Amino acid sequence: MDEALNVHRLHFAFTITFHYIFPQLTMGLALLLVYLKTKALRTGDEHYNRAARFWARIFGINFALGVVTGIPMEFQFGTNWAAFSKTAGGVIGQTLAMEGVFSFFLESSFLGLFLFGEKKLGRWGHWWAAFLVWLGSWLSGFLIVATDAWMQHPVAYRMAANGDIELASFWGLLLNKWALWQYAHTMLGAVQTGCFVMAAVGAFYLLTSRHETYGRTFVKAGVLVGAVAATLQLAPTGDAQGKLISENQPVTLSAMEGLFETQQGAPLAILGQPDVKNRKLDNPLVVPNMLSFLTYKNWSANVRGLESFPEDEWPDQISLLYFSYHVMVGLGTIFIAVMVVAAFLLLSGKLYQSRWMLWLLMMSVPLPYIANTAGWMTAELGRQPWLIYGLMRTAKGVSPRVGAGNAWFTLIGFMGMYTVLAILWLFLIYREIEEGPGPDEGDSRKQARVSIAAD
Repeated sequence: MDEALNVHRLHFAFTITFHYIFPQLTMGLALLLVYLKTKALRTGDEHYNRAARFWARIFGINFALGVVTGIPMEFQFGTNWAAFSKTAGGVIGQTLAMEGVFSFFLESSFLGLFLFGEKKLGRWGHWWAAFLVWLGSWLSGFLIVATDAWMQHPVAYRMAANGDIELASFWGLLLNKWALWQYAHTMLGAVQTGCFVMAAVGAFYLLTSRHETYGRTFVKAGVLVGAVAATLQLAPTGDAQGKLISENQPVTLSAMEGLFETQQGAPLAILGQPDVKNRKLDNPLVVPNMLSFLTYKNWSANVRGLESFPEDEWPDQISLLYFSYHVMVGLGTIFIAVMVVAAFLLLSGKLYQSRWMLWLLMMSVPLPYIANTAGWMTAELGRQPWLIYGLMRTAKGVSPRVGAGNAWFTLIGFMGMYTVLAILWLFLIYREIEEGPGPDEGDSRKQARVSIAAD
């Protein structure tokens, strides 16, 4: 059974990690589409409408791949995690059903109108279509996060006589304090992905001297919005999420920080390798007393180490949890530095000529994807060994009649299909970027000068 459990966990981890490549970009781009359409509405400049159409095409490609890779995860609740679904379906079924019936159809319906109905809708109608696409995508994100947050911090439930978990308060489920802060933190991560992708495409156009007017628009939008999002990711959302973990999952905090022994004035580990067997952190680079201050706003506060908790409550992948958390925090710090410096160069009128910064923005595209993946790994690995924290162990939630061989068979099949989908996605995105948003006035004037010079 242990082998089957591990394969089921790997199966879901693979499918959800691959799936989240796509919605994090669509949720980030949805906000930026509203930004571009608002600029078009206020200025009357067709340039912003063409820019919005370009990103809407990329949005559509990601949306389609997100749907294709998201549907199998719904079925995995029944195929791989039947015991969990039977026990907790009365709670998680509420938010998952609402995500499909309300937010998904809202987003998909108005995405169709946005892509194909611009002439019929008019200027204001097209802006509202963009706004409702954003609303649908962010509502979808909230309902999914609320489901996960309940598993992290179960509230508003009651136990039935047969052992099933029932929903006691619908609004209690939606207004779970864990859900609210986790949602804000998650959406800011998605916005950063959208901003880095938009800025990178703009930087590519500027560096290759193509579609330069659009390149400047894309870089400006990505940097200005991205600088705000990166800063808010640290505080208040990241800080608040950390406080919730320290209050409700203290053993998770200890594992994330590689803190094996309880300490008064606990240090913050910047670098180091956790040695779980010998219960120590090798080669540590630490900031003295900083963990105590960040956690309790007291430099000498007592922070419990892993040794103060029963070992059967420790996360079962402490090393991976530790590194995931530090990758997330490290990249988040880098994002603040990159976006703030880029914003300073933009406001001083030097960004478009700073090739080193344009190269940095372009080469940073993979980093927000890595950071978001590391963030979700931190959340899910930190909850272990609980599937529903404090209520159901992960080992009790799997499908008892689905063996390891069956799980391996479907996992390998998914890997093959998703490889094909990844190649298709890269091809379609490359084709859109290569084709570009289309000529604008700046490009036309440049081409005219080249033609005159040639004559």
